[in-house]
Amino acid sequence: MLSQEQHVEISVLIRQGLSIRAIARQMRCSRNTIRRHLKLQSQRQPIVYGPRAQRVGKLAPFEAFAARPHWIPAIVLLREIREQGYEGGYSILTSFLLTLKTKATETVVRFETEPGEQMQVDFTVIRHGRDPLLAFVATLGWSRASYVVLSRREDSVAWCSGIEKALRFFGGTPRKLLFDNAKGA
Repeated sequence: MLSQEQHVEISVLIRQGLSIRAIARQMRCSRNTIRRHLKLQSQRQPIVYGPRAQRVGKLAPFEAFAARPHWIPAIVLLREIREQGYEGGYSILTSFLLTLKTKATETVVRFETEPGEQMQVDFTVIRHGRDPLLAFVATLGWSRASYVVLSRREDSVAWCSGIEKALRFFGGTPRKLLFDNAKGA
C-alpha cells in the first residue's frame, strides 16, 4: 500500500519521463505497484473547482443603512443597527466603513524659484522649558540648501546675526528674504 506522499512522488517521476522500471527501482517497490498507480490515476477524473459561492456576511443586510450616514461615529451606528438585529461586532462595521471613506488626495505643487532669487528664514523650537533652545534656519529657494545655527533667544539681534552668518555661509545675497511669521524681524 502506497502512502499519499509516494503517490505524489510517482506522479512527479512519471511527468519527468522515467520508465516504470526506473521508478520502481527508485521507489523500491514492484513494477506492478507502479502500474496499479498509473491505472488508478487514469481512472480518476481531475477535480475542477468552480467559482466560490458568495458568502453573505453578518453586516450584509445592514450595509445600506450603515452606508448612508457617513458622518455618524461607528460606535453610535453599531448601537443603532444592533437594535435592528445586527449580531456582528464593531471591527466588522469599522472595516466596512473604511471602504466607504475616500481619501482626499491633494496634489503637491513644488514652489520653484530662480537661482539667487529667494532665501527663506525662520526660527524653530528645539527644546521648551526653563532653558529653551531655538534654531535659526535659512533655506535657499532654488537649491533647498539649508543653514542652521542654534540660539537661546529669538530677538532682532539673533535674526540679524543668523541672516548675516547664513549669507556668509552661502557666499552671496539673494534678491529677496522670505520671513515666516516673524515677530522679531
